[in-house]
Amino acid sequence: MADEKKTPDQEQKIEEVKEKAGQEPKESVSENQEEEKKDNKKEDKKSKKDKTHEQIEKLEKEVAEIKDKHLRLQAEFDNFRKRTLKEKMDLLKSGGETVLTSILPVIDDLERALAAFGEVEDENPFKQGIILIYNKFQDFLKQNGIKEIDAKGKEFDTDLHEAITKIPAPAEELKGKIVDVVQRGYLLNDKVIRFAKVVIGE
Repeated sequence: MADEKKTPDQEQKIEEVKEKAGQEPKESVSENQEEEKKDNKKEDKKSKKDKTHEQIEKLEKEVAEIKDKHLRLQAEFDNFRKRTLKEKMDLLKSGGETVLTSILPVIDDLERALAAFGEVEDENPFKQGIILIYNKFQDFLKQNGIKEIDAKGKEFDTDLHEAITKIPAPAEELKGKIVDVVQRGYLLNDKVIRFAKVVIGE
């Protein structure tokens, strides 16, 4: 077929079509690239946000751990301080315990001497001397926080009393109770320094 002659209008239309066909892909490629760039930027922003969130969470956890450790250390130190203060107070209270305990047998001897002088008149100078010494010892014990354990007629208490023996109770109400005290017991600031040796009725 012979080539048909094209009119100038047809040639112009063909050129326009060619131009459009050549330009459109370029435009679409550039648009796609711009969209990809935008998507990449969004992803970068998201990843940066995620990283910052992770860092914030990590730092918050570290701060919480540090606070917890600080509180525990503070509580431990407070307990240590209270314990040492209590130990110091106990040491001051019972510092002379050994000396005071060693005086107790002297008190026992004075009480035996007074019992031996029971029949003697109160005007007797020996008896008066022993009573005077005994009273001074009693005052000394009171000043140093020593109290006698009340035992006779009381319920037997293993924290305060030491049973020597059991005997038939002289009365029904004394069953299981302390009938007699063989050796007096003493407390130093509510701490037993010598148990009362007692006889229990059964």
